[in-house]
Amino acid sequence: MAKVAVGQAQEEREASVGFRAGLVARLQALREKFAAAIEEEYAFRRPSLWLPVAAGAGAILSLTADREPSLAASCVALALLSAVAFVVRARRGVFAVAVVFAAIAAGLVAQGVRTWRVAAPIVARPMTMEITGFVEQVDLRRSGARFTVRLTSAQNLDSAAMPYRVRLTTNRAPEFEAGAHIALKARLMPPARAALPGGYDFARDAYFMRLGAVGNALGRIERLEPPDPAPLALRLSAMIDRFRNALVQRVTEKMPGDVGAIAAAMVAGKRDHLSREARELIREAGIFHIITIAGVQMTLVAGIFFIGLRRLLAMSQTLALNYPIKKWAAVLAIFGAIAYDVFTGSRVGAERALVMTVIMLLAAVFDRPSVSMRNLALAVLFVVLVEPEALMGASFQLSFAAVAALVAVWEARLAAQARARAAPLGNVRPGRAGEWMAWVSEARWHGLGAVLFATLCATSATASFMAADFHELSPYVLIGNPLTLAIIEFFAVPAALAGAALYPLGLDGPVWLWLGLGIDIILAAARMLASLPAATVHLREFAPWALPFLSMAVLSATIWRTNLLRLTALPFLAIGLFGATHGPRWDVAIQPNGESAAVRDASGRLVAVGRFSGFTAEQWLRADADGREPRASHTAACDKRGCTARLSDGGALALVSDYSALIEDCERAKILVTSLYAPWGCKAPLVIDRRKLEETGAITLRFAGETTIMRTARAAGEDRPWSPAPKRRPVRAAAEALGNGGEPAEAPEAVSGLDRLD
Repeated sequence: MAKVAVGQAQEEREASVGFRAGLVARLQALREKFAAAIEEEYAFRRPSLWLPVAAGAGAILSLTADREPSLAASCVALALLSAVAFVVRARRGVFAVAVVFAAIAAGLVAQGVRTWRVAAPIVARPMTMEITGFVEQVDLRRSGARFTVRLTSAQNLDSAAMPYRVRLTTNRAPEFEAGAHIALKARLMPPARAALPGGYDFARDAYFMRLGAVGNALGRIERLEPPDPAPLALRLSAMIDRFRNALVQRVTEKMPGDVGAIAAAMVAGKRDHLSREARELIREAGIFHIITIAGVQMTLVAGIFFIGLRRLLAMSQTLALNYPIKKWAAVLAIFGAIAYDVFTGSRVGAERALVMTVIMLLAAVFDRPSVSMRNLALAVLFVVLVEPEALMGASFQLSFAAVAALVAVWEARLAAQARARAAPLGNVRPGRAGEWMAWVSEARWHGLGAVLFATLCATSATASFMAADFHELSPYVLIGNPLTLAIIEFFAVPAALAGAALYPLGLDGPVWLWLGLGIDIILAAARMLASLPAATVHLREFAPWALPFLSMAVLSATIWRTNLLRLTALPFLAIGLFGATHGPRWDVAIQPNGESAAVRDASGRLVAVGRFSGFTAEQWLRADADGREPRASHTAACDKRGCTARLSDGGALALVSDYSALIEDCERAKILVTSLYAPWGCKAPLVIDRRKLEETGAITLRFAGETTIMRTARAAGEDRPWSPAPKRRPVRAAAEALGNGGEPAEAPEAVSGLDRLD
């Protein structure tokens, strides 16, 4: 028995040694494959494509910091890291790390320079004043208009405190055009801050647009003689805006209703005529991009100019045989694309599409491959250096993710064709299964299969950004996108170019009928898609760290060429999806000005209380995966002194807008929210007043048993140009405004809002 036991032990030891040896061998083989993949990536110079990514990460770190990063310190860090990279350039691994950190520092510098360059005053509080200024742009609506004014004077504000430009709305048809110098009385407010922690922050975007206030025009708007002539750039942009508005009016006269509104958006980039119903329809169908001037339109315009001009030049035998007409056509197409961008308003998305298009055409001029990931990297680098704040916007994320996926598909197609040419004849998998797999593999590179495969890849690449930014996805986008792209290619872009050219001659009428036919087809398809089951999938708010990991998954899948390194996208994807399904949950959301809140009732649905804001309510509902219309959530009882709502645990939230209700609601509310200063000694368990909101911005609350978890839009001590730290004010109590030692001078007969719950 002892010998048997010894033999078994010996066998187990040998098996263990054999297992370890096999594991070591497999790990060694994997290491060798990984090293070979790295070498292949270096051979294709793919690691350099991560430098714009690193620079973008630096810009994003700068934008999300709670204090303004020191530009001098960033420049010093960039210089030191660049020097270190130069010194260690012979050691590839260390050199790569140093270069990546230098690129991050470059992103910090780019963002710091951009923040300094666009600095302009922002109004600190709502105010009403007389202003004068030049009208930069007018966006006509079905009733009234929205217009932007570059100020020349503002009542009671010196030049150091006067905003550079303001954006106003009026309910009347404007009697002025872009370029006019006007005087009016306006109600100005600071640009709105995020309605939720981590949500869309318009105040930050407004800062980089040098938009110091938004508001409404009050009363009559008069035209005045300017104190000085308008700058040349303003006069040129105003002339273009007048032409665009005239074109929009012509289009909407020929095609009334939403058909004309969509045509105006396609042709001139003006989207304010579109009804809410039409917006929701095309959004639910997943084809909202048809009303934006972006990559598809810019590429088609450049293609029309390039191909058309090249064939026109080729009609001359002398030019075709003796001169580089392809390069000439590419240069002329660049000017055509720039003109198209300018005459459609030069929006942010169109500008980035223009950069990418120009780089591709320049590649043709210098005999380089036009469609390549390197060209896309150059476009990203341009954006980081010139307009780094764009990286935080949905337009940049969606457009570049889609283009990266399409370029990766194109490169994979070229690689597959190269392998097919290098493979020996007859190298096909035997049997029906092998023939079927070979047919499927080949079909994705040709005809309809290629279109659907490219659409699938682009949709997959943009899905995470779409879900994070808009909290919804359309499962039928694979049907809607190819159809709308065909319509845009066949109807919209040719009609836009022909109509704009024929409009001054008065011969554009038939062109708009042609465009209207294409839009009718698009709307019919959108109605069909929107009527299908689960046409829109609503998604909750992501965890803050989910989108960076999902972005890394997209980048890893598109930048790397070897399959082994592309597999690194899987762990990033898994972590990102986990964060997407485990985002923050909240029971109460409070607007940064304290005038409204959203409360989760006993049924689990949100109820909006206080002053209704459709945009804010929409942000709350979207983040909660609630597809209701914003008005449907506004059901709480209110009176002139405030509103109340029951919390899910039976307690009450009081939103107070009048000092006379503060004392009583302080005694009875579980949560007291007010845009006023709450009195000292308020007995409510949680008081969120004006002083608190100035420090925190928007707030969400989550109840976990007896614990209340608070999230804030502003970090503690945050101080950025678009989100300045609140000024320290003398301590004030609401009781001072009530008189009689803190009691109301005359107790009103109306009961407080809390009594209506009993």
